[in-house]
Formats: sequence, structure tokens, C-alpha cells
Amino acid sequence: MVNRRPIQALVASVVLALLAATATAEETAQAVVQATVGQISQQIADRRPELTANKRELYALIDRELLPKFDTDYAGRLVLGKSWRNATPEQRRRFVDAFYNFLLRSYASAVLKFDENQVKIFPARTPPTDGRTVVETEMRTSDGSTVPVNYAMRSTPAGWKAYDVRIEGVSYVQNYRNQFNAEIAAKGLDALIGRLERDTADIDAGRKDPDGPSPAGKSRS
Repeated sequence: MVNRRPIQALVASVVLALLAATATAEETAQAVVQATVGQISQQIADRRPELTANKRELYALIDRELLPKFDTDYAGRLVLGKSWRNATPEQRRRFVDAFYNFLLRSYASAVLKFDENQVKIFPARTPPTDGRTVVETEMRTSDGSTVPVNYAMRSTPAGWKAYDVRIEGVSYVQNYRNQFNAEIAAKGLDALIGRLERDTADIDAGRKDPDGPSPAGKSRS
């Protein structure tokens, strides 16, 4: 069984880059992925020592690239699932902000290790349907093995954007949905939001290691 933690970290860096991508509606999803992989790899390569030493600047770089173009509300609806429908507008806003900030800090360091030579992007098997498509890729791990990673993408007015990723068939969104649903059932949505906000504050204050165990599938109080 492949250890998914380093793969998740690598995938997360690509997801952050993909969601930050700007593109015209005429560009294919594969072209967006290819261009973004090259762009983020170049940006990191040029500033890796500086960004390694200064996490706040790393967060700021990703934030500048991501936040203006990331459909955070849509991602929030997917992850919360039925809990989104029952949430108040304020709870939705707080969750979207808390989840985004938590992911940014939890996986930002993975961006520093990103290398476009680790990613192989395959041509589309079928044309997009209803404004959605899947971009199939293959990632090479440090031991030389390869892992299939597929990005579910949808067409938006700003171009193609990723909304889910599957590592060996396991959905990134579904992992967080399962974890959060269990946490909401046990403690409530406000408690989940508060936990994400506290984790973010702890990372910023140096009280928590952002490169610790993956949060997916594990609830932390």
C-alpha cells in the first residue's frame, strides 16, 4: 500500500496551483493543468530559499495566486455536503474562510518540493460533458513508482477550475467530507469551524506543525 501522506502533499500543491489558474473558456482543461504546473514550478524554483525561510511570504504568495480566483463557496458546499444546506449564511462564510486558511497552512510547505518533472498529463479520453471533465495525470514518487492522480474540473466564467482530486481512486473531497461530517455529528458545525480556526492560529504561532499527520480521516479537538 502506498503511503499517501507525501502524495497528498504533492497533490495539494498542484491543487492549489490549479485552483489559482486563470484561463479562457476556449482553453482545454489539460492545457490549463499543463500551463499551471509549469508556472508554479518556475515561481517556486526562483524563490525556494527565500520561501523556505519565510513561511508567511510563502502563504502570501499562494494566497495572491489562489484567493482571487478560487471558487471557495463551491468547494465549501462540496465538502460540507448536507450540512451546507442547514448552515446559516454566517456559518457558511466562516467555514469557507476557516477551511481555506487551514488548507493553505497545512499544505503550503509541499509547494516548495514541487517539480513539474514529477507530473505526466495525459490527453483527454472523451470531450467535456455538461461543462465538466477529468484530467488524468500520473505522479512519480521519490522511490520512482508512479501513482494515478485524476483532477475533476468544471468550466466557469474564469476558465477551468479543479474541484476534486482522486489519488488511486480515493476522493480528496470525500475524505474531508467524511471527517467533517463525523465531527459535525459529534460536536456541531460551530465546533468544527472553531477547531479549524484554532489550528490555523496555532500554526501561525508555531504551536502546531503544519507538516504533521494528514488531517484527512483524523479529527483533532
